[in-house]
Parts: sequence; structure tokens; C-alpha cells
Amino acid sequence: MKTYHSLDVAIDGHTAIVTLANPPANTWTRDSLAALRDLVRDLDADRDVYALVVTGQGEKFFCAGADLKQFAGGDKALAREAARRFGEAFETLSAFRGVSIAAINGYAMGGGLEWALACDLRIAEEQAQMALPEATVGLLPCAGGTQNLPRLVGEGWAKRMILLGERVDAATALRIGLVEEVVPAGQALARSLEWAGRAAKQSPTSIAACKKLVQATRTQTHASALAGEREAFVDLFDSADQVEGVNAFLEKRAAHWKNA
Repeated sequence: MKTYHSLDVAIDGHTAIVTLANPPANTWTRDSLAALRDLVRDLDADRDVYALVVTGQGEKFFCAGADLKQFAGGDKALAREAARRFGEAFETLSAFRGVSIAAINGYAMGGGLEWALACDLRIAEEQAQMALPEATVGLLPCAGGTQNLPRLVGEGWAKRMILLGERVDAATALRIGLVEEVVPAGQALARSLEWAGRAAKQSPTSIAACKKLVQATRTQTHASALAGEREAFVDLFDSADQVEGVNAFLEKRAAHWKNA
């Protein structure tokens, strides 16, 4: 099986499990970001993969963000490359055709939280802590944080976290809409796999179309998105999964998806 820098990959049924393994704090490097981009592209090409779960190695850190040592010299060219790699990796993850779930098993800081924000859904363990503290060290969130966080929690809470450097615990994250569920310590991965299993019962071609439509609300007008919704509905009739899904329902049996 192909290997990816600092990323452990396992396949469970139709779900890919990706674990960031860069101790002690699971920080991102240029190499691991490039690896994440390549991995998601490979998973996109694998029609047997319907869902993607991401998590961090160990019990303390989901991901502590970027390795700040690389920015200590003030090298602007290096900063530009790092920002580009963060963007490529997380935007590729956001565009993954299936369901992506972040199993937040500990601290999710800076680029670690932005990694979770690039996913469709987030499950946090009760001890998890989340923050975008970049301004504290003279930087700013450059991997989607200033754009994705306000969409989830609103401008006020986004400004509290980004402008004040406020750290939120799991209970607060759930209350403000930053995560969709909180589970006891050690259970985020299992719960994420449960959700991925539920997604696998849905038509993968329908999920891909629905995901594009939901995310289109970020940039398209309401009218154009509604028109796109109707067209996407009709386009599903070109798929084998549409025929299988309707007939399985009428025949009172489980559908057998082909992702085609």
C-alpha cells in the first residue's frame, strides 16, 4: 500500500481512517500537508471509499497546528509556500466527494482546528480544547480559519476566538455549533466510524451531489443554487445508484450501491 508522510491510513469497509502521526503534538509540516493533499486525491479516485475519518495519534493532541520552528527566521518565501500547502491540502479535503468527519481526540489548535473545519462534520471528546491562537504569535489563520469558522459559529464567536485568542472547551464548542457532538474521552473515533457507517447506507452518488449543493451556498446566489439543485436531481437519473435506490425501496430490501 502507498505510504504518506506522517499519515497512517487504514480502510474499514467503505471508510478511510487517516491518523496524523507526528509526535509529540501532531504538528503539520510542508511534507505532511503535501501528503494529505495527495492522499485525499487518491481516496477520491477510489470508488469503494465513501467516507473519510481523520484523527490524531495518541491521547492528548488531535493536532497542534503548524510547526512554528519553520517561521522563526521570518522567511517570507517559506511562509508563502507553507500557506499554499495548507490551502491545497485543506481545500482538497473540503472538496472530497464523500463524507469527511473529524474525530477530535484532544487539543485542536491553529492549523489543527482548521483541519477539522475543512471536514463536513466534527465529533469532539469531552477533554478537547479548540483555538485559533495565531495572532498571539504574530500570525493569522491562513488555512481557512477566518472563512470557515464564521460560517459555523457566527461572526461574534469567530472574532472572540481569532481576535481575542479565546480557547473553547468541548461543551462550549457544541453549544456554539463548532462541533456536532461531544463524546467521552477515547470515543471520538468509534463514534465517527458509526457516522461513516450511516453515510455508507446512503447513495454515494447522491451524497457527492448533495455535498456540492450544500457547499455552493457559500458562494452562489440563492436563485442560482436552487436551479443547480433541480439540475443535479435530474442528473442523478444517469446513475446506476438512482435506479438501485428506488427499486430497493420498492422491493423492501437494502440497496447495493455501486458509486456509479
